[in-house]
Amino acid sequence: MTIKVVLADDQALVRAGFRALIDSAPDLRVVGEAGDGRQAVLEARRAGADVVLMDIRMPGMDGLAATREITGDTALSQAKVLVLTTFEIDEYVFAALRAGASGFLGKGVEAAELQEAIRVIHRGEALLSRAATKSLIARCLAGPGAKVERTPDELGLLTERERQVMVMVAVGLTNDEIAGELGISRTTAKTHINRTMLKLGAHDRAQLVIIAYETGLVRPRSL
Repeated sequence: MTIKVVLADDQALVRAGFRALIDSAPDLRVVGEAGDGRQAVLEARRAGADVVLMDIRMPGMDGLAATREITGDTALSQAKVLVLTTFEIDEYVFAALRAGASGFLGKGVEAAELQEAIRVIHRGEALLSRAATKSLIARCLAGPGAKVERTPDELGLLTERERQVMVMVAVGLTNDEIAGELGISRTTAKTHINRTMLKLGAHDRAQLVIIAYETGLVRPRSL
């Protein structure tokens, strides 16, 4: 199966570089390019994108607004957004995760890492730059004026095992690691995660991490 990728960045040279890296993999193909957020949404719809590599700072509609539109579009339910940043810890990354992005990656990434990142995001199995993502979430939620959009009451929808699995997802464990910790199969671990996402209306694992912090199920000091 070929993973269809749309590139969104306002610099043509940056897009050209990423296109060359992505198209060099036999299972990845760039199916569209965009210089702003509005065009990114249109290209994702036109091409039926599986993954959108999204720059945040773009003219007109920025990457945050475009991410919200893509992840909120039922016709694009298969699409995952991977945010590209100049710096690994970027002031906009947490906002992008709230908007529905599945993860983020620095623009200085090596070819093999970029290709694998796209595959991982497409599978929905793990966050990218795991340690940096957890650190960023912890800092943002612990800082002054942190906005909490979820309440602990929502966790009442979950079974005890689903809560347990959600904590493991939030601290960065993979499906295989969760299965090993709990003495269950990888398939069962994935089923627990999928049910948890469905109950909480989470787009993917990145959203589960956000909800785990916002509800207080996981706290920064537990990292």
